[in-house]
Order: sequence, then structure tokens, then C-alpha cells
Amino acid sequence: MAEILIAEDDASIREWVAVALEADGHSVRSAVDGAAAMAAYAERRPDLLVLDVMMPKKSGYDVCQEIRRRDPSLPILMLTAKGTEADKVLGLGLGADDYMTKPFGVRELSARVTALLRRTYAAETAGRSETRFQIGGHVVDAAAATISSPEGTTEALTPHELALLRLFATHPGEILSRDRLLNEVWGYAYMGTTRTLDQRVAVIRRKLGADAPLVETLYGQGYRLRVTSDE
Repeated sequence: MAEILIAEDDASIREWVAVALEADGHSVRSAVDGAAAMAAYAERRPDLLVLDVMMPKKSGYDVCQEIRRRDPSLPILMLTAKGTEADKVLGLGLGADDYMTKPFGVRELSARVTALLRRTYAAETAGRSETRFQIGGHVVDAAAATISSPEGTTEALTPHELALLRLFATHPGEILSRDRLLNEVWGYAYMGTTRTLDQRVAVIRRKLGADAPLVETLYGQGYRLRVTSDE
């Protein structure tokens, strides 16, 4: 199973999450604040990071952003007491793969962790078999988990972003329903809402810049990678 790092300043939540994950067979390390989380990450890279947003010394947002600059492929699950869409979009925009709003249950925690680990493994396997593909003028490097623009700027991709871009690239012109995208990228055990998908697509569009209109929204149907006349 996986080694998971939990960064949470609330001792009761930290211990509860640790017990739940250990019951699933994972090994768990804990950090009591953002600075301790960075130190624990530097000491040994975990397989997955469970990261609270509001922590002393360094916020979860800061930790997420700092780690993502170093490590594009580490799956990050953020915990937040805030339920507003703006907070969730901010976390996803900084590189988190998923989020959970407190309070949450054991089954949801287990399902989301399992889905994140499965997707990360699948993305790494796919990256070894096909390292580069294109979305419009952008080049996606699956092995490095990056996307590069025609102007030469490069941004990191999370495992979910990489998996979504690969699905779009391999099904050009095809309408992909939200249910299909959630099932194939987050897994059939995923218990969240389609808002997670919509917010992740919004982040992808930002990274695509001028190519963003290629990822079309078909209201009531899903998303589609538009095929241009010169393809």
C-alpha cells in the first residue's frame, strides 16, 4: 500500500484520518503545521499528501504551491473547513488534485485516496508508454508531467490534468460525458460531484491559454476537444 503524509494542525482530525488510512493498509506520517509538512516532505517523499488548508506557520495553499513547483506528480488531497467555490478553485489552481470539505466520512476519505493513488499509477504507466502528445499548439510531456506553449512557457500538470488531456487528445471531436470523465480519471469509487471536474477543466483551460477554446463545453452533455480545420 501507500505511504501517506497528513498535514493537519487539529490533533483530533489528524489522528482520526491516520487511523482510517492505516485501517486501509497504508503507512502514515503526520505533520502538525505547514513548516513541519515541508520538512517531512523533504526528509522522504510520500506517495500521497493529505493537506489541511488553514495551518499555522505555513498555510496549506503555500505548501501545495511550493511542493507542486518541485514535484508535479505527487497526488495532493486538500482538506478545508471552507465550502465556497472560490476556495476550492484556488486550491485546484495551485496544484491540488482533489479536495474534501469538513466534516467528511471514512468511506469518502478512503474512496478519494484510492482513486488518487490509482490515477497516479495509471498516469505514470501511460507516461512511460507515450511520452508526448499535442493539444493544439501545446505539447504535453507525460513523462515530465508538463505542458509547453508555442511561446516556450512550461507549466506543471497534476495527474488528473494529465489524464484529462490524454483523454481529450485520444478522442478528438468526441463528446465525453462528465460521468465518463469522472469514472475514467477519478475512478468508479469517486464520491464527489461534477464540480471537481468542471473546476479542473477550468484550470486546464488557463494552462492552455490561447488554445483554451479547443476544450468545448457541451451543456448537458459534457466536454469535447474541438477538431480544427488544419488537423
